[in-house]
Amino acid sequence: MKKLKSHFWYNKSQRNGVFFLLFFILILQGVYFFVDFSSSEETNLPSEEIILFQNQIDSLKLIEIENRKPKIYPFNPSFITDYKGYQLGMTTQEIDRLLSHRESGKYINSARQFQVVTKVSDSLLAVISPYFKFPDWISRKKNTSLNYNKPKEEEIFTGEKQDLNIVTAIQLKEIKGIGDKLSERIIKYRTSMKGFMNDEQLEQVYGLKPEVIAKVLQRYTVLSQPTIEKVNVNTATFKEVLHLPYIDYELTKKIFQYRDEVAEIQNLEELKNIEDFPIENFDKIALYLKAE
Repeated sequence: MKKLKSHFWYNKSQRNGVFFLLFFILILQGVYFFVDFSSSEETNLPSEEIILFQNQIDSLKLIEIENRKPKIYPFNPSFITDYKGYQLGMTTQEIDRLLSHRESGKYINSARQFQVVTKVSDSLLAVISPYFKFPDWISRKKNTSLNYNKPKEEEIFTGEKQDLNIVTAIQLKEIKGIGDKLSERIIKYRTSMKGFMNDEQLEQVYGLKPEVIAKVLQRYTVLSQPTIEKVNVNTATFKEVLHLPYIDYELTKKIFQYRDEVAEIQNLEELKNIEDFPIENFDKIALYLKAE
């Protein structure tokens, strides 16, 4: 009998515990559904701070957009490639007109001439022409002599000028001020350059004084453009690139290091990405290299 009462008391206590637990759960649910826990306080920032913060965000966005734009470095418009023309916004027809002009052995010497040849719009010309970079000799005034000391009247040559690209060392020695060493040095320099592109390259011959250059140009001038066989930068050997004009050992090494990094150079313009690349000589170097 005692065991029965004990069992009954235990079941009753258990039932009471369950009822209490259910009652507690119902209370919690009621509180959850009917009590508003949201805060009535609103966070109001001053409108001036919001505007300032938004302006800062907009400025950062503009900086990021500007950084993503492809940078344009000064370039000689005579040597625009298909890829470069596409980057500048030129049409296929405009690029073809320029390439046809170059294939005929002619160069672009002014922004106006560039527009006449390519027929680009005034708006596009206004955008890209500030980046045009012409050789120094083009920027000099027309119909004016080079800034050399003029030869004396008795030394002035009045005959017909001959081609500077075919003159011999013997002929050069006929000019006063040029002996065996200088004549050979001029010919050697011409050979290393694959031929003179213009008269002003005589300035780069070591030891050739301005007054002597003036005497040379009295008799000789560049009448024929040299035929330059360009070297493929992707397949050339180290030695082949090193022997090209305007490229020294350090630059050759950097070009080959860059080529190894990118696997293949798609366009010569990529060379400008090389650290300390002489951008001022890019147009000259592009005369001897190609990327295929």
